[in-house]
Amino acid sequence: MLAIIQSGTIFGIDALPINIEINSGEAGEPRFVLVGLPDAAVKESQGRVYSALANSGFYPPKTRTTANLSPGNIKKEGPLYDLPIALGIIASMNQAVFHGLDRFLIAGELSLSGRALPVRGAISLGILAKKLGKSIILPEASAEEASLLGDVNVIGVKSLDHAVQFLTSIINIEPKSSNIQEVFGKTRRAQGIDFCDVKGQFALRRAVEVAVAGGHNMMMIGSPGSGKSMAAKRIPSIMPDPTLGEFLENLRIESLIDVDSLLQQRIFCRPFRSPHHTISDIGLLGGGKIPMPGEISLAHNGVLFLDELPEFKRSTLEVLRQPLEDGIVSISRSAGKITFPCEFMLIAAMNPCPCGHFGDSKITCHCSADRIQKYRSRISGPLLDRIDIHINVKAVQANELVHDIPSEPSEDIKKRIEMARSMQQERYQGKMINARANNSEMKKYCKIDENCTKLLESAMIQFSFSARAHSRIIKVARTIADLDLSDKIREEHLLEAVQYRSLDRN
Repeated sequence: MLAIIQSGTIFGIDALPINIEINSGEAGEPRFVLVGLPDAAVKESQGRVYSALANSGFYPPKTRTTANLSPGNIKKEGPLYDLPIALGIIASMNQAVFHGLDRFLIAGELSLSGRALPVRGAISLGILAKKLGKSIILPEASAEEASLLGDVNVIGVKSLDHAVQFLTSIINIEPKSSNIQEVFGKTRRAQGIDFCDVKGQFALRRAVEVAVAGGHNMMMIGSPGSGKSMAAKRIPSIMPDPTLGEFLENLRIESLIDVDSLLQQRIFCRPFRSPHHTISDIGLLGGGKIPMPGEISLAHNGVLFLDELPEFKRSTLEVLRQPLEDGIVSISRSAGKITFPCEFMLIAAMNPCPCGHFGDSKITCHCSADRIQKYRSRISGPLLDRIDIHINVKAVQANELVHDIPSEPSEDIKKRIEMARSMQQERYQGKMINARANNSEMKKYCKIDENCTKLLESAMIQFSFSARAHSRIIKVARTIADLDLSDKIREEHLLEAVQYRSLDRN
């Protein structure tokens, strides 16, 4: 007898529909045949499914049984087909009579005992079910995640037997529901980091405020202990709260990596990713045999902090150039091209020289000019061009530490940033921020008068700025004007923006 169950497969951050066809009672040698481009994890499902069936009060097929995962041209990956395959076997062998099986999209991994284990990509599977006009059956932990969509019926099951009892109408399971705002608010209050911890450093604090207000990439250059990492880690505390759309998009990405992301409640805040400089190209960009998002995608709508930037491999840094421009990363495979979103703020930090004390008034630097130049040349010009703000960070003065001079808290800085962002939302009809304005938007909204034009032309000649640096300076000046609640870019805004290209002037 033939049984057909609807499921899905994860492709990038999206889910594609998969039909699972189970045919039992075939003539021939008694065995289980799985077809439809399954990977190793899918092929191993037979052992898990047969054990789960036996431990749940059912019996595995004793005749030839074929399981077809169609369409056959899409690679099927992971253990999320265990539950639908097991239900298909039960239905095809008439061990239970299911009601309305075609109304559900089903996915879930099974333990040997028959317990339903969470799967990755629950949000994406929920979105697919909504598009197909179906309800979805998932393991309980994954169902809690998918229920955050709010407009799809999500049934959470504890085990194979639990799913069978529901589908045979022996028991009723209420669809999962989650209070997003309640969990969201609780997680925000638990962050516990604040810019008031950063003593002094007024120039750095100002540069960070400008960077966040316009979504600009930033480079901090300073000696060890000057507070670069401390400031970077507090940037999420002054960023505007994520919208529901941004939250769901980040949750989709995070759930591809960690099926417990919702339970750990990390994703309700702006993401902050800080990979070590030994990271590989694939670890940063994404990819692998089964393409997964890298650090730049996990930082989507948040911050990617690269400390000790010159210590990263040159090839690893160069792969950042295109994603920084496009806000997406595309990974090509034989099965097709997978695209992950990666609109993030790049915050980088580096020492001014190999020993870290060049320009320090207290500790003498013994690095030669050639050695300093070689150290800085590890970062290519094209990558530096894509970093809008370069700020030299001086060491904190002793009196600022000893006397515990109060610093402005994150909440006050955040209010100014939100006002500047609201101007940008109105200007671009909610589509972008200043850092991502294209040429047509710049011509329309970032106009400068004759005096500013002459000033910028003089700076371009004096410091040999590139054409890309020219547009970056204007974008930063537009953000500074927004912080001043000014519709017009004035000379003082442009002068401050020029000062933020320190590495181009060296």
